[in-house]
Amino acid sequence: MVCLAVLFSSGQSIGKQGATGLMNEIGHFINGKIVADGSHSQDITDPATGDAVARVFLADPMITREAISIAEQAFPAWAAITPLRRSRVMFRFKDLLERHQDMLARMISREHGKVFSDARAEITRGLEVVEFACGIPHLLKGEYSEEVGSNVDSFSVKQPLGVCVGITPFNFPAMVPMWMFPIALACGNSFILKPSEKDPGVSLKIAELLQEAGLPDGVFNVLQGDKDCVDILLADERVAAVSFVGSTPVAEYIYRRSSETGKRVQALGGAKNHLVVMPDADLSDTVDGLMGSAFGAAGERCMAISVAVAVGSVADDLVVRLKAKVGELRVGPGLDVSPENDMGPLISKEHLDKVTAYVQTGVAEGAELVVDGRDKVVEGAGKGFFLGGCLFDKVTAEMQIYQEEIFGPVLVVVRVPDYRAAVDLVAGHQFGNGAAIFTRDGDTARAFAKEVTCGMVGVNVPIPVPMAFHSFGGWKKSKFGVLNMHGQDGVRFYTRLKTVTARWPKGERQSSGFVMPTN
Repeated sequence: MVCLAVLFSSGQSIGKQGATGLMNEIGHFINGKIVADGSHSQDITDPATGDAVARVFLADPMITREAISIAEQAFPAWAAITPLRRSRVMFRFKDLLERHQDMLARMISREHGKVFSDARAEITRGLEVVEFACGIPHLLKGEYSEEVGSNVDSFSVKQPLGVCVGITPFNFPAMVPMWMFPIALACGNSFILKPSEKDPGVSLKIAELLQEAGLPDGVFNVLQGDKDCVDILLADERVAAVSFVGSTPVAEYIYRRSSETGKRVQALGGAKNHLVVMPDADLSDTVDGLMGSAFGAAGERCMAISVAVAVGSVADDLVVRLKAKVGELRVGPGLDVSPENDMGPLISKEHLDKVTAYVQTGVAEGAELVVDGRDKVVEGAGKGFFLGGCLFDKVTAEMQIYQEEIFGPVLVVVRVPDYRAAVDLVAGHQFGNGAAIFTRDGDTARAFAKEVTCGMVGVNVPIPVPMAFHSFGGWKKSKFGVLNMHGQDGVRFYTRLKTVTARWPKGERQSSGFVMPTN
């Protein structure tokens, strides 16, 4: 194994200079050290240029099993540390994240492509979960009942599970891992993070910051890997729990494979989030909300609004306003541009091809392509993976572009006659991650919040992502497993409940003694 150097302060990926001297090499973080396995690697590409900027080593079976062993060995001592002391590590980690926020955001923007302000906001949302985890002494409090029977008391405690694994997607390389590991660590577990191999650099810097915050070596480890690495993690009986965020087919696979080996699992999948626009909605606010939620981060968000449901007479005016806004989107690199662009590139050439193929499918299905982002010219883009915003009108529920998650800057408008048809439309979709309604009518909003079949609901809020002290998760094929991410569900997921019922025999009660004992 080869030790690697620390992160460059400019925001480039963690690693060492490769043997050719041309690019950085990114390895794993195991037992407090950055290590590289040179047997298997792949390029990391800057999406804004299409150029390879680093190479990531992917874990082979030996490295993967070593990380599990290290995490298993580190668990007992970390679990034995008091919750108060574990929370102090989280407080120090929070401070370090805040001090390094801009640098981390530059790393994310360089590897993922999203604009700098959005990358910085990602760090902020992750920080909120760290702040929640700082309160772990309170969150781990159990229950106590006196005299449940004659001279019998009963109490419950929450105890950690052991080795936990987080498998996270490319679109939020900092925030989604922070949905998982801060609570897992604060509860007393050890943790292995398997980030996306497309933008892995920030995961190593996070590991270094945890180490600097005082987390013992081996408690938090990072494995760069592909499906082979994941399959070993899912099969190994030493792993107690698996958390995943990604596409629905992979979420279902991870849920099934993890369950087969007796693991606790939460697996969040795909989405097709609807925003219902009522005739009484403030259209200026609605269009602004749709623009940010549909096209922010180039639509590569599991909570992106990808369907605008136009109710009744509002449709024509809505489409006219959206057409003007979508056509004005500033598309370009996410870094070092003034004024900042609205939208950066997609993550890879393969994903760009996939999204543009969906656009062509929509045209072939008979939807009206109001704005064609494929025509967008980005000056100096070179081989960058850019696509302008795309807007479809007169989309129907049978179309592929409505039924499937596109995960790109594509917004479709579905016209329905009334409120009931809008609610039924959401109910009929396979996904149930999030939905929103824009209206001035409180009765309509209240009915929608009660009736809509999804896990997260917004009322005049386009992206209803819960705060860290609430829990994140969808319904239907958007989530596999019972418990959601972060909030109280996060604490429940990373602990198991033990209930103790105790009765003590009556002892002899002696009066005070004033003679020094001699036996």
